[in-house]
Amino acid sequence: MSEFVTVAQLDKIPENGLLCVEHEGLDLVVVKCDGTVYALEDRCSHEEFPLSAGELVGCELSCALHGARFDLATGAPRALPAVVAVKTFEVQIEGNEVKIRLEG
Repeated sequence: MSEFVTVAQLDKIPENGLLCVEHEGLDLVVVKCDGTVYALEDRCSHEEFPLSAGELVGCELSCALHGARFDLATGAPRALPAVVAVKTFEVQIEGNEVKIRLEG
């Protein structure tokens, strides 16, 4: 059964910015872009580098190591050298809490 768990506070995520968080050993990057919040695994699929060290290019997350870019909603690669998607999580906002759906 899947459940939502709180991973961040909404007011801690800058608009058009990102926040690195950890939940029970899972490293996440939580991103707010144009008012929408997204959550992705904090690991570039190209080199295992933290995506939280990168930056937003429009509403794509760019890895600081080699410039790979990922779609925030789907995790799909949008620029080489990455060719494999990164894991994304369903997000739910309750008041000031950012929650993600864990699988399992």
